[in-house]
Amino acid sequence: MSGVYGVVSENHCIEALFYGTDYHSHLGTEFGGLAVMDGDRFSRQIHGIAQSQFKSKFFDDLQNLKGNKGIGVISDSNEQPIYLNSKFGPFCIVTMGLIDNAPELVEQLLSEGHSFAEMSAKGLVNTTELIAKLITLGDNLIDGIERMFDMIEGSCSLLILNKDGIYAARDRWGYTPLVIGRHADTYAIASETSAFPNADLKVLKYLAPGEIVLVTEEGLSTKRQGNGEMQICTFLWIYTGFPASDYEGINTEGARERCGAALARRDKDIEADVVAGVPDSGTSHAIGYSMESRKPFRRPLVKYTPGYGRSYTPPTQEKRDLIAKMKLIPIREIIDGNRIVVCDDSIVRGTQLKNFTINKLWDAGAKEVHVRPACPPLMFPCKFCLSTRSIHELAARKAIRNIEGRDLDDVSEYVDSGSVKHGKMVDWIAHDLGVTTLRYQTVEDMVEAVGLPREKLCLYCWTGECPTICKKQKEASCSSCK
Repeated sequence: MSGVYGVVSENHCIEALFYGTDYHSHLGTEFGGLAVMDGDRFSRQIHGIAQSQFKSKFFDDLQNLKGNKGIGVISDSNEQPIYLNSKFGPFCIVTMGLIDNAPELVEQLLSEGHSFAEMSAKGLVNTTELIAKLITLGDNLIDGIERMFDMIEGSCSLLILNKDGIYAARDRWGYTPLVIGRHADTYAIASETSAFPNADLKVLKYLAPGEIVLVTEEGLSTKRQGNGEMQICTFLWIYTGFPASDYEGINTEGARERCGAALARRDKDIEADVVAGVPDSGTSHAIGYSMESRKPFRRPLVKYTPGYGRSYTPPTQEKRDLIAKMKLIPIREIIDGNRIVVCDDSIVRGTQLKNFTINKLWDAGAKEVHVRPACPPLMFPCKFCLSTRSIHELAARKAIRNIEGRDLDDVSEYVDSGSVKHGKMVDWIAHDLGVTTLRYQTVEDMVEAVGLPREKLCLYCWTGECPTICKKQKEASCSSCK
């Protein structure tokens, strides 16, 4: 998942843009980028951040960037921002989301005589350039954004910087968030509200799904009303979002504590000496579990924070495994002889949890290890963000293959947390992980912990249910709706 940030001010905006973009560093690990306008002049910088922090890569650039409006991005896969000189005039664009039908759209544009100059890290057409080219098919920027929404499968939220100001558009179904903040003469647009407090920005508006606004020095103007419906990614509250961020007015840390409390309420039969979280995102869930169960929260595994980021966001399994192995350091004094409840945000493949968390606990003398993921078993790869991986990698699907002897198209019985088959799947995963017990969060408890109505949340990666809004489209192109 990527994160975007934009600033419009009556004065110099570069420092505000730099720090605001940096506050999105938890969302992506491949590229960072900034673009600013000084009069009619664009300045743009892009750096790889896979081996170093955003701040260190861009600090020297601050001396050369000038302007009162700009956009920034922390990108999970594509080099951004993209600059394009179009029939609408020149603009820079940053995007976040996932275009599931990108190869088909690229072939269509190529057949119509378009060309592409930028490539992604994987040698594919840069998705942000693809989005920019799709937008230029419209009669104007607003019409182009709406046509792009019609053409894509997946999701795309974006910021466009041009002479007018910054156009902000939230994806049509609201999977990814965009929020506008204000302080005095400065307006900011962000994926994460955690970028606001230290800049003295107050939340002014959460963009509605499909809404398009223009942000200028004078304020906001709505160019397209939102559609009034939403299917926001639930995983924001479970894992991807920053603890200090709010989405739709609901704080992430609070939702994670409620998730942990729900896990504890279903654990009346478990005796434990220590409640722990897998750093960092599992920590909040563990705090909630500890408060509800009245069992002590301790840190048997600590993260070496200065050197290692998230082990989930890097694009290759080798990098993810290396970070997972090196970042967590066990503390034998807290582990040895204790029964430990371990809260984690989720189990994706299960290999990192087994090899680099659970095994460290056993090796340090744990008496029992009880694993509690804060969400249900992941059953489907995400169609809307760069989140869950391919279907064959998922631990739940691996369990089903071993139980059934083959892959299944219909896994509804395994999705049902009350079914016998679901229980067999969880038992298989527990045995594979080598833990004393394993209990997943239920969909119902997770939804209640977030605090939005179920119909406003995307639960696709757990249930396989195509979003409600997608089903309502008269000419749905989504393959899951057909």
